[in-house]
This record gives sequence, structure tokens and C-alpha cells, in this order.
Amino acid sequence: MYVYNDFDETFVRARVAQFRAQVERRIDGSLTEDEFKPLRLMNGLYLQLHAYMLRVAVPYGTLNPAQMRQLAMIADRWDKGYGHFTTRQNIQYNWPKLGDVPDMLEALADVGMHAIQTSGNTIRNVTADHFAGAAADEIEDPRAIAELLRQWSTDHPEFQFLPRKFKIAVTGAAADRAVTRAHDIGLVVVRNDAGEVGYQVIVGGGLGRTPMVGKVLRDFVSKADLLPYVEAIVSVYNLLGRRDNKYKARIKITLHENGIETIRQMVEERFAAIRAGFAGYDQRLLAEIEKSFAPPAFVTKPTDGYEAARLANPGFRSWTDTNLAPHKAPGYAIVSISIKKHGATPGDATSDQMRVMADLAEQYGHGELRISHEQNVILPHVHQSDLPAVYAALRKADLATANIGLASDIIACPGMDYCALATARSIPIAQQIATRFDALKIEHDVGPLKIKISGCINACGHHHVGHIGILGLDRAGVENYQITLGGDGTETTTIGERAGPGFSADDIVPAIERLVIGYLDLRRDPSETFLQTYRRLGLAPFKTLLYPSEDKADAA
Repeated sequence: MYVYNDFDETFVRARVAQFRAQVERRIDGSLTEDEFKPLRLMNGLYLQLHAYMLRVAVPYGTLNPAQMRQLAMIADRWDKGYGHFTTRQNIQYNWPKLGDVPDMLEALADVGMHAIQTSGNTIRNVTADHFAGAAADEIEDPRAIAELLRQWSTDHPEFQFLPRKFKIAVTGAAADRAVTRAHDIGLVVVRNDAGEVGYQVIVGGGLGRTPMVGKVLRDFVSKADLLPYVEAIVSVYNLLGRRDNKYKARIKITLHENGIETIRQMVEERFAAIRAGFAGYDQRLLAEIEKSFAPPAFVTKPTDGYEAARLANPGFRSWTDTNLAPHKAPGYAIVSISIKKHGATPGDATSDQMRVMADLAEQYGHGELRISHEQNVILPHVHQSDLPAVYAALRKADLATANIGLASDIIACPGMDYCALATARSIPIAQQIATRFDALKIEHDVGPLKIKISGCINACGHHHVGHIGILGLDRAGVENYQITLGGDGTETTTIGERAGPGFSADDIVPAIERLVIGYLDLRRDPSETFLQTYRRLGLAPFKTLLYPSEDKADAA
């Protein structure tokens, strides 16, 4: 993985020193909160309902064991002993004291981490497929280009005050595990007819109050052209993007108002004008970066012990059925560690759990960890012969829940428990749904099911692309939960369809239960997933499940 060079180190340390002085001025009253706000946001510091919140960047979701241990130390020393992994592959600390934040940033810099551009109207943390560099279906590891984009966008003088925040995601496989079509720019590694590796470029995706699926701007952009092409897109957006209304300031609205053809023409013209100025420097830098992402030295060992353990231990077998994914190297597997124990807060990991995951990555995982946008942690390179030992350690740390991709593997934003923007609670609803399905013991029979919950219209829980999406709203001071159905965040991205009136906090979990149990009767056979059944039958039968009293009233 990429390791900070001297320039990176100097740059980050200077930013920490600068922010330390700004914090001191805020504490002594030299700066008002209004004056301090843009300064703290440039360094990932928010003011939430009860305290400040520090959002730490985990570029393209990649961590090493030393970094994970440092995150654990920070949680213990300056927070409440845990961190929250987010859908941007970041980690958030919800309880820091303002005077401690510079020390937290200094500790991050000690292990090559920072919180720069995790907020503000700038290019945010570049995210990637959490299986990058390991997935069996991958054309190429996309993390090198993600790192190039990180370096290019960090403190870019033209793009620090964009019309609105800007998000980029990259994936190296046709199977989209990075939700690229719901980003301002999505990059998909592809091959052209000549077999050359390049990128399909998607623009104008996004969720929030106006959810839109991104559109293909170019089917193929070569590696040599990608960075200037991305700069051309952001330049055009910076020129055209609205600044009169923050709700209409994202590039998705810019594209909608101007049309894809106009945007394409302007981007191509801007690209032609700036391409020569890159003069190959970006490709020389990319070549150096790519060396940092060379595959680890995979080993060849017998796998008999793994198969024997599966036969002997039903719990281990269940875990391997749900929490493993195919690896490109023979004898290896990708391990997804669920941070979604039934009844727990989705995405929260204690400092002790972080240290266990760091130890496992060091001992069994070639020193790599990943954070997924689904708020779980990945060990991307584990030999099958080591899986029994990994499972045993995870079970001891309360991290062996076998539910990846199932009903209780819920994405949820912090909601009204923490966020100043939220209009309803997300965490308790997620906990109640997970606990209920655990009690019913039907998760594995139900099969793949993406439930996503947002506590407000900003959609940080990605509810629009959930097979079942839940949006918490305020209705005259009372929490109300709308349900959307049929959403999808993969390569066939679809915005979910609103099912009907919302449900109270007391009624939402029974409604989800009716929906899922009813699906079992609607599907053709156990191989047909919830999403496939919904696409085959449409909204009507699912709406009947949600609102049975209305159906009876119509019949009467």
C-alpha cells in the first residue's frame, strides 16, 4: 500500500500546526464560531448535536495494522473507546474535545493519516471497491489511480471552494462494489476493443433530496488521459455549478439543467485545452504509485484443514458461507468482518476490536485491511488454511457474526443520536430490525437483502439504493419512516420506489417484518432474491404486504 513520502509528511504536519493555532484562537475567543467554522471543516471537524465530531480520511478504504492500532489508541485516549466506520470508508470520532483535536491530528500524522478534505465544498475522500487488489473478477487494482486522484485533489488551488461537495468512486471490476453510479464521478476499469485498460467515466450521480443515477460521459478514457479528463470535468462543474442554492449545487443538477451533450462538449473542449499541460508527469507519478500496490507474496499451502473445519463446526461453516468472497489467488479468500452484530450500532468498533483486526491482518492477512462503504472491515488476503484461526479470534472478539449481505447487515447513518441535520433516529431502528430477524432465525433463508436507513433527506445511509430503504423524517414533531423498495447500488443502479405513507417508530419494524416474510411466499424458489422478485412483480404485491388494512378496505 502507499506510504507517505517526504512531501506528504511535510504537508500534513504543516496543516496540523496551522490548525493547532486556529484552535487556540477559537478557545481564547480571538475567533468566533462563525469565523472558525470554515477552518475546522477544512480539517474534517464538525459540530454535532452534543459534541464535535472528527472525520478521518481512509483513502480508498485501505489501512495497515499500525494505522488501525493508532485509530484504536485515539479512540481510547481522546474519545470514548470506539470509532464509527462510515459509508465514505472513513472513521468518525463522535466525542473529541476541541482542545484535543490538534493532538489527534498529530497522532494520525504519525502513521500517515489525516482528516483533510473530509468535509467542505471540495473533493472528498476518494472511495474504491473494498475488494480492490484481491477480487477474482477484477480487471485491475483501481487503488493506484485512486491514490493519484487523492494527491491531485488535495489542496488543489482551483477546487477548494466548489459549488458543493464532490465525491469520486473507482472500481476495478464490472461488478460494482463501490456504488460508482451514485457519485459525482464514477470510474470503472474496462478494456477497449484493443485490449487496453482504461476507464468508463460516469458523471452526475448522487443521492440526497434529489437522487439521480449517473450517466456515462465517455465509454473509454485511457490511463494517460484520465487525470486531465477528470480535471476537465471538475473545471466545467466549477464554472457552471450553481452557487445560489445549495440544494441545487451538485453536479447532478448541473448535468440535468444543461444536458449530457452540453456537458460532454464542454468537458471535451476543456480536456483538449489542458491535456498538453500534464506533459506526462501524471503518468510518471502513477508508475511510482503503482509499485506501492504490487500484490503481496502469496503462499501455497494445503487447504485440507479448512475443509475439515467446515465439516466439523456448523458455526464456522455458516460464517464461511456468508462472510467470504472469491480471491484471485488460488487457496485464498477475502474475509468480510461484520461490524453488525445483532443489536449493535452498525459501523461501530471498539478499540479492542480494532486491535484484534490489526493483529489478524498482521498475522494472517499480509498486513492489509479495508473499510467498506457498507460499514464493515475487510481482510483482503487470507489463506484458507488460516481461516479457522481467524474465525476463532473474531468470535472471541465478538466479531464473527455470519450476516454479510443479509437482512441484519444494515447500513445506517448516525441519525438523530448524533447528527445535527437528522430528523429521526436511525441507529435504534437498525438495532431493532437486526434483533428481530435474529429472533426469527430466517435471515439465511431470506438470503441477500440490502436494508439501508437514513435519518434525514441527505441520505447518508444510502436508503435510495437499498433493496429496502428507510428514510426517517419529522412529521409535526413525531418521527415517521418512509419505505422505498427496489433500490440497487450495483452495476444495475436503481433508485428505490416509494411504497406509500410512512410508519411510526413503533410500526416500522413490524412493517419490515411483514414485507420480508411475505417475500418468502412471493418468490419463485429459494434462489430468487428479494430484488429479483421485486423486479419481476413490481410494487403492488409488496405494497399489499406493507398496508394490509388498505387492501381489505378496498376489497370491502
